Amino acid sequence: MCCLVAIVAFIGPRVGILVWWLTDRARWEIAFNHFFWGLLGFLFVPWTTLAYVLVAPGGVNGFDWFWIVLGVLIDISNYTGGEASRRRRSRR
Repeated sequence: MCCLVAIVAFIGPRVGILVWWLTDRARWEIAFNHFFWGLLGFLFVPWTTLAYVLVAPGGVNGFDWFWIVLGVLIDISNYTGGEASRRRRSRR
């Protein structure tokens, strides 16, 4: 069960990015000046990328920062959560 949750957390936002990019490329072009930045977001910080594309067209201000910070925190937890779980299992 734990592996299934990890797979969904890791692959889920990337599938979302791909589908959203295929259906609404104009929004992505507004959010990112160059395809390279969106690709880097896809590879390394997918939740933050999704949050940024959600709020970027109107400009990032006010409560929009909450969504971006939430995306960063989820990305960090995806990368660090596996290591903490691995340490707990190795102690047993």
